[in-house]
Amino acid sequence: MSKQDKQLSWEDRAKRFLKAEMKRADVSYLELAKRLKEHGLEETEASIANKLSRGTFAATFFLAALVALEVEGIRLEDI
Repeated sequence: MSKQDKQLSWEDRAKRFLKAEMKRADVSYLELAKRLKEHGLEETEASIANKLSRGTFAATFFLAALVALEVEGIRLEDI
């Protein structure tokens, strides 16, 4: 973890990680909303965009998004 990463807030770290996973999976906010619905979460493209721009979201959203993106594992050092 770089010195800059240590200085980022937890909100910034979580949103950067989730955005990177979305980019890696080539998934848009709209596509993520569709996938989350399959897992029982009612989100819209706009609500996801707002959460990620603020960087504040529940752990349940974070975990559900990782499942929806089919992330198989994460290393805490990467967040």
